[in-house]
Amino acid sequence: MVLMRRPPVRRSAVHRPLVHRRALVAAAAAPLLLAQASADWPVRPLRFIVPFSAGGNTDVTARLYAGFLTRKLGQPIVVENRSGATGAIGTEAVVRAAPDGYTMLLGSPGSIVNGPLLMATRRYDPITDLVPVALLGLVPMVIAVRASLPVRSLEELVAYSRAQPDGVTIGTSGIGGAHHLPMELFKAQTGARLVHVPYRGGGSTLPDLVAGNVDGVVIELPSVLDLHREGRARILGVAAPARSPLLPAVPTFIEAGVVDFLAASFVGLFAPAATPAAVLGTLQAGITDAVADPELRAKLLSFGADPPTPAQLTTAGSAAYLQGEVAKARRAIAIAGLQPE
Repeated sequence: MVLMRRPPVRRSAVHRPLVHRRALVAAAAAPLLLAQASADWPVRPLRFIVPFSAGGNTDVTARLYAGFLTRKLGQPIVVENRSGATGAIGTEAVVRAAPDGYTMLLGSPGSIVNGPLLMATRRYDPITDLVPVALLGLVPMVIAVRASLPVRSLEELVAYSRAQPDGVTIGTSGIGGAHHLPMELFKAQTGARLVHVPYRGGGSTLPDLVAGNVDGVVIELPSVLDLHREGRARILGVAAPARSPLLPAVPTFIEAGVVDFLAASFVGLFAPAATPAAVLGTLQAGITDAVADPELRAKLLSFGADPPTPAQLTTAGSAAYLQGEVAKARRAIAIAGLQPE
């Protein structure tokens, strides 16, 4: 007997699209499921990623707001420090996270503005890969000089620096950092003869400032406030729109004649791109309440931070502020002749 092989069954064109139809149905349902999830958000703990070590301005701000929002949202917020590569490691972790509102970034100039502009090969694009939820605080920059330097104002510093054959040495947190770029803009605007001395971090500049190894520093106000009060250093100006309540006798750069000069180390909350608008809105409402809370506001002011403006508590307002910071950073990088590495 001859066994006849049954010819293979071939799927017709009618059957083949079933797999594709299922995939399309799943893909179409995904936004609906995400919308439903965002309507119930949050239902589990959140993570605030700080891309720097514990104890710094970004970390302190993160923990301050996390405490308030934990009570407001009814879910714990875990602050996680992921330092390295000038903030790139922690930032990239948030960029790669699911856009569901449970992983957020505490961004600052190093990770959002200066760092990406100076990366030869970008690991992320903060403009397209992240969405700003709100700014949380802005710590103004200052120029402070050693106590023995014979200047008592920004105007005198400019004049004195021009009269010195070798200029005046100014320490910062490093080449291309949040302190270096404002220094370059100040030089360009005033004609001051300042010689940049880069350090590994802003805190490293202070012992040399007190010892007289550098003439001055550009740094955040809180970092040098105690030295100023103790008479071991002298703050000449605050790069903020108004005088700091911590130093009411010290003028702003604008009052000293440096037109429209503002420089601050901001801290903002950022979410992965495509995070639902409902989640962003819930967070923004909570942050707005936090800024209005007298206790939280007092704590912000106590460490020299200016609370965000109403516009900066929105995505559009935060984005507008950041666009201005990027434009200033690009200008400073060009002035300094820095190249991406």
